[in-house]
Amino acid sequence: MPRLDWPKHVVAELPELDTLFGPLLRHQIVGLAVSGGSDSLALMLLASRWAMERPAPALFVYTVDHGLRPEAKEEAAAVVSVAAELGLPARSLLWRGEKPSTGVQEAARDARYRLIGEAMSADGATALVTAHHREDQAETLLMRLAHGSGLEGLKGMEVSSTVGGTPVLRPLLGVGRSLLRAVVEAAELAPAEDPGNDDPVYERVRWRKLLPELSALGLDPETLAIFARRMGEANSALAEVADAAFDADVMIDGFGAARFLQADFATLSPAIATRLLKRVLNVVGGRQKPRALGQIERLRDSLAGPAEIGSTTALGCIIRFDGDTVIVAREPGRLSIPRFSLQPNSEVIWDDRFIIANGSGDAVMSVGVIPHIDRRKLAEFLGFRVTAPAEAIRTAPVVRDGEDKILALGGWSFDERVAVRLMVD
Repeated sequence: MPRLDWPKHVVAELPELDTLFGPLLRHQIVGLAVSGGSDSLALMLLASRWAMERPAPALFVYTVDHGLRPEAKEEAAAVVSVAAELGLPARSLLWRGEKPSTGVQEAARDARYRLIGEAMSADGATALVTAHHREDQAETLLMRLAHGSGLEGLKGMEVSSTVGGTPVLRPLLGVGRSLLRAVVEAAELAPAEDPGNDDPVYERVRWRKLLPELSALGLDPETLAIFARRMGEANSALAEVADAAFDADVMIDGFGAARFLQADFATLSPAIATRLLKRVLNVVGGRQKPRALGQIERLRDSLAGPAEIGSTTALGCIIRFDGDTVIVAREPGRLSIPRFSLQPNSEVIWDDRFIIANGSGDAVMSVGVIPHIDRRKLAEFLGFRVTAPAEAIRTAPVVRDGEDKILALGGWSFDERVAVRLMVD
């Protein structure tokens, strides 16, 4: 059994466990992501000690054998063993299949969240707790600063967010790595050591190795964490103003196309205009991430100034300016969704733009892309004149029953069993 009666000097440095883990009380079952390294072992120990001292949600431990190193299987087994000693149910999840030759860390991260998310669904866990700490936050902030991130990036990792559809909590963001290692040492556990965490081929590791030098100049993890918090506060304030401008100035039709007056857009401050435009591209283009903020800023400048009549493309969208109005539609060439079945009492997120629900208890429906329909017939079908751009119509969903009868078109439903909602957040 790992020791949970740690030396007084270790306990004295720890924040109150209720402060760290209090947000977990909103859930009945939570997952703990534990790799076997010192940080995640400390998370498991701290959460276990906290849960022993009060009524708490059930804790499930998830570890992933990624198969990238020969030791991975043994490390996952060790995590399961320690969890069992603490009285915590644990699952070792295997990342199967061929591994990529490049972008390994990113692929492994995606696989880890996918596998854990699937296991959480089976176990009824509604949040995943990770061991990201203060130095992780500092490294993240430095990388984003180097990549030219705006305020949204410079707020760093958040205590609460969603990753791949899984709610993620990071209670240790304000805790230093050395203290977490002291907890593991006091518990008399031997953490796993992943050589990838010390390999300078990875950008994060290069920043990690620079942190001592930066700390000597006053740019230590604690200072960077304070900076991230302040950037988060400024980001929230800007977001409120940008959201109000979006609600006031942007109209989105049932085919998922957006339009706004260029004159209104030109009056916005650059920061607000950038956020409004980013949100429009995000909603219309299927939530494609920009490679750099500069891509959106350049488009903003071209639309806010004395723009020429014409069109351009960005982030899965086609953007047109007709001399008065900016019109943004999904770019047809970027959409490739085959027709598929929608089972009874189920819903699907279509192109990261529409949520389509089949409320029938027995009818199987099909979802596909709207076929070519001329505007006259479309107007007859919908009962009003359609002004949406052709690209938006060609990239909107259509829902049919087993006899090929149209039940929903774009954001309009003609059958009470079908609900369609455009995702505008």
